[in-house]
Amino acid sequence: MSKSLMGKYLFVLMLALFLVLAACGGDDEEGAEDPEEGSEGTEETEEQEEEEEEEEEAVDPEDQVYDVDDFPLVTSNDGEPIDGGHLNFGLVSDTVFEGTLNYNFYSGNPDAQILQFLDEPLLRMDPDHNYNNEGAATFEADEEEGSITFTIRDDVNWHDGESLTAEDWVYAYEVIGHPEYTGVRYGTVGFTLIEGMQEYHEGEADSISGIEIHDEKSFTINYERLTPSLLSGGIWTYALPKHIFEDIPVAEMEESEYVRENPIGIGPFKVESIVPGESVEYTKNEDYWEGEPNVDGVTLRVINPNVVAQELSTGGVDIVNSFPADQIAENLDMQNVEWLGDIEGSYTYIGFKLGDWDAENGEVNYQGDDMKMGDVELRRAMWYAVDNDRIGENFYNGLRWNATTLITPWHEVYHDESIETPTHDTEEANRILDEAGYEDVTGDGYRETPDGEELVINFASMSGGDSAEPIAQYYIQAWDEVGLNVELIDGRLLEFNQFYDRVGQTGEDDPEIDIYQGAWSVGSDVDPTGLYGRTQIFNFPRYASEENDRLLDEGVSEEAFDLEYRQEVYSEWQELMVEEIPVFPTLYRAALYPANERVTNYDISRYGTEWHEIGVTEEEPVVE
Repeated sequence: MSKSLMGKYLFVLMLALFLVLAACGGDDEEGAEDPEEGSEGTEETEEQEEEEEEEEEAVDPEDQVYDVDDFPLVTSNDGEPIDGGHLNFGLVSDTVFEGTLNYNFYSGNPDAQILQFLDEPLLRMDPDHNYNNEGAATFEADEEEGSITFTIRDDVNWHDGESLTAEDWVYAYEVIGHPEYTGVRYGTVGFTLIEGMQEYHEGEADSISGIEIHDEKSFTINYERLTPSLLSGGIWTYALPKHIFEDIPVAEMEESEYVRENPIGIGPFKVESIVPGESVEYTKNEDYWEGEPNVDGVTLRVINPNVVAQELSTGGVDIVNSFPADQIAENLDMQNVEWLGDIEGSYTYIGFKLGDWDAENGEVNYQGDDMKMGDVELRRAMWYAVDNDRIGENFYNGLRWNATTLITPWHEVYHDESIETPTHDTEEANRILDEAGYEDVTGDGYRETPDGEELVINFASMSGGDSAEPIAQYYIQAWDEVGLNVELIDGRLLEFNQFYDRVGQTGEDDPEIDIYQGAWSVGSDVDPTGLYGRTQIFNFPRYASEENDRLLDEGVSEEAFDLEYRQEVYSEWQELMVEEIPVFPTLYRAALYPANERVTNYDISRYGTEWHEIGVTEEEPVVE
């Protein structure tokens, strides 16, 4: 067992011991010496001072707390990229990638990491998460008419040489809105607000009346109304090559060879070959609309989190999509590697199962009080029981920290830091449970339900890096300390694909799961409907209420073009979720990314990475 992992396990054990002692301890005995105070009349010698200074200098880097602002966003190597260079990219995962390699159908982040090299959105975004006209297409919104007109550049082509047309972009809307569509993209306002989309989606019309193609490169979408969400992420910006997919039934597209084996896009690199679940070889797209890429090819390989540091230190990979936060401190001095850092639009959370998915009606079947976790006071007590600041400091060296609301600081304009949320307080957790009627009737140390029935809470959590197991065990121990019997589902952590399948990604909710630990990367638009809306399959807690519906609707209303109004709406929504607690956030995140020093033009800011610009200044990865 590594020193880092051993330390994390010891933290869990020591914290558990501390909680027990705190529960049993009383006032200090009279006359006990205060360890914060020295003996009266003594002085430190120079030798003692030197020893203390040496001890301070010898602080274990794994005990340091870091600030993401101290790290750059862009690699400092300003050398000229060499001709014929090759980039090695590590997709850090403890499981294979699924291989749904088309933006219109994929659902998991590992597949998105593969897609970023071969395809791209037609509209780009500015640092404030709003669309601009600097991408492969431009747009013009007409608020009076409630429409947006799009124009594609003349020099944008598919990898097979065919010109990308307005018909291709519209075809993506037609496929996603189709009644037999098997993916997860449909349901946001970018689709549902289009005139005629509902009739088309329900099979009552053969075309979408609100979309009008003008010529080979331009078309207009007419909406029932425009909302601020459309211009900050709501528009679907990925085309689908009609000349390839039009002869494939919509229900079979996701499993077709052009999604699984021979994906096609407009991005800077073409797929040369795929080893399913393991690796992808790319060659440069010499016809890329922004210019020929600086490297001739890219090799993407799945790298287990346990060996990612070794792969970087030996030059096996140049850059990675992520680096295990629990391994960063011990690797910050890695030779020939530069570390970049930025705040993430992500958070981890504990979710409570409050219903299931109604596939027939395409919406949440919220059951509330009929579910094991239906009592909001039980959920509130479980939030108070955990110490997320300690988790952030001890497992992530301060690069993750206690989360408060479900709108992260990454959306700075909308995150309401004034809202009071439960923070670690074991005494308060016990008080809430006592008052709610959860008592230890049998004397076995665990509380029963208010009806006197046994309460065993089944907990699903994902496998991952070194910290996944000890963090899951910490939460279990923290809840144990307030008398709640929480057990890992199947007695183990679940791998990525299995985890999301069982919590409901496919529409089938595992009835054995009561709570789960998940994570979300939020979209450019602050609108949380895609995760917590009544008709959204990603609403894994299966929560719904009229107040939630109202606030989510108001957040994307015409009135919400007024910034202050929209801020007030999302402040109310954050407060509602703190009151209702279908989930509670645990940690906000910062991320550090290592890059071999031979890499140039690598920018990790959310809209900064231009893969065609990345180059290398040495033929082989630098290794000392």
